[in-house]
Amino acid sequence: MPLWRSRRTRHYFALVVVTTVGSTLLYNYGMATWENDPQPLFRSLGIVFQSFTTTGYGEDAGWATPQMYALTIGLQLMGIGLILTAVDIFAVPWLRDTLAVTPPTAVTDVTDHVVICEYTPRGEAFVEELESRGREYVVVSSDEETATELHESDRRVVHGDPESTAVLESAGIERATAVVADSADDTNASIVLSAREANPDVRVVTLVEDRRLGEYHRIAGAEEVLSPRQLLGESLARRVPTAVTTAVDEGVEIGSDLELVEVSIAEGSDLCDKPAGEVGLRERFGVDGIGAWFDGTFESPIPRDRALQAGTRLLVAGEPERIEAFRTKATSTVRSFADRDVVIAGYGESGVAAAEALAGTNARVTVLDNVEKEGVDVVGDARDPAALREAGVDDAAAVIVTLDDDTTAVFAALVARDLNPSADVVVRANDAEDVRKLYRAGADYVQSLATVSGRMMASTVFEDEEVLAVDRGINVVRLPAGRLAGRTIVDAAVRSRTGCTVVAVVRDGETITAFDPSELVVEGDDEVILAGTDESVQSFEVQFLA
Repeated sequence: MPLWRSRRTRHYFALVVVTTVGSTLLYNYGMATWENDPQPLFRSLGIVFQSFTTTGYGEDAGWATPQMYALTIGLQLMGIGLILTAVDIFAVPWLRDTLAVTPPTAVTDVTDHVVICEYTPRGEAFVEELESRGREYVVVSSDEETATELHESDRRVVHGDPESTAVLESAGIERATAVVADSADDTNASIVLSAREANPDVRVVTLVEDRRLGEYHRIAGAEEVLSPRQLLGESLARRVPTAVTTAVDEGVEIGSDLELVEVSIAEGSDLCDKPAGEVGLRERFGVDGIGAWFDGTFESPIPRDRALQAGTRLLVAGEPERIEAFRTKATSTVRSFADRDVVIAGYGESGVAAAEALAGTNARVTVLDNVEKEGVDVVGDARDPAALREAGVDDAAAVIVTLDDDTTAVFAALVARDLNPSADVVVRANDAEDVRKLYRAGADYVQSLATVSGRMMASTVFEDEEVLAVDRGINVVRLPAGRLAGRTIVDAAVRSRTGCTVVAVVRDGETITAFDPSELVVEGDDEVILAGTDESVQSFEVQFLA
């Protein structure tokens, strides 16, 4: 709204008029009555304006009565008040508008980029991946505050409605390699239609909250529809030890003779409470220890003096038969395959996927949700001890927490851990920054929806990167050799410089898993298969690819 049409402006001008008229009449009365010096109203009006503007009083200065001095002092104070009020109403908004950072509404100097429609915690992980790879991108945000923050942090952004074809054209969609729609499910479908109208040849990827609506995204023209909540729910279910999904996770097969596996050290196993150096992963079992999770932090390489306590998860690579031998030793010698009780707190997309994944096991699943609907066994708040007890948390072998709010999930994890210290508490974090907090709250395993979503988008959009395991606590990716070409892995100090491990080299379509890292010289057309955290893989991308 223009400044002159605002209610504050109208009120201010009314105040000035009323104050001026009243002061003029009062001053005119005072001069006639107290000073015995009658004068016309226009002269009194001039004196009032001189007082309000603090320019002086001219020939009227030097009054004979205290009443007039009190009156003129009051006029001066009113004048100062009116001036300060005018500054607040007129000058401050003008300066704020003049100095404010305005997000751009178009970009012209970018090509072969990814257009990201709306900025969410899921998309933030994807943006970080793009930046680490040196890939160009443009975020289209309909929220001005978000767009301003991104612009001030030097991220390329366009402020506008991503459902608008004109806005997408302003984001350079005709020069883009891909469009990622990361908004509400119905909005994403509209974005797809607009993107197809603006550039029929662009690759369009959408994220869907409700997987049942994914088909409509495809009908609208999306080439790939990703459902990270479903994938995450299935992944969390695999963390629950049952007769079918044991304490040892399924591995990621790399080639025909190499397997990458996360193995949990079980209470009562031959390896429990022994230092990593004494275990002798390579010497005794012939497997490579990529790293281990200690209190939610991935450490690579594994400290040799660090004790492998119950629940410690190791990431190891090796031949399948050697991995199996190591699994046997890491697993408790006494294992019960009796039916296990599992409580699922939160029955959204991830909770439904977790329940379906456990349906074929020996788990007895009880679902707790704050809304009564099909599939929910107990209606209540996951933060309420009474509701958790009604769901059977006291006797549960595991509690899977898939709530939409991380603050609520933290409290639910605290309550579940207090009610049943021996249960495996597995939690979905919506924001990556809350993962550490959930571990401190007592969770045994946490996966970030934002991180998993970012990996899924990266593996879908990047043609030169294949993410082999997006739902793990680590990345297993295939990348070009980049500046690693012409050197051995040891000479390039990949592990010490980046924190990730080269587990295989792909050359001419053949996956080489048995190699000496100090002897094999990487060639320019080779690809390398890396294992590591998001940060370590991004470090490799920055140092060898960007």
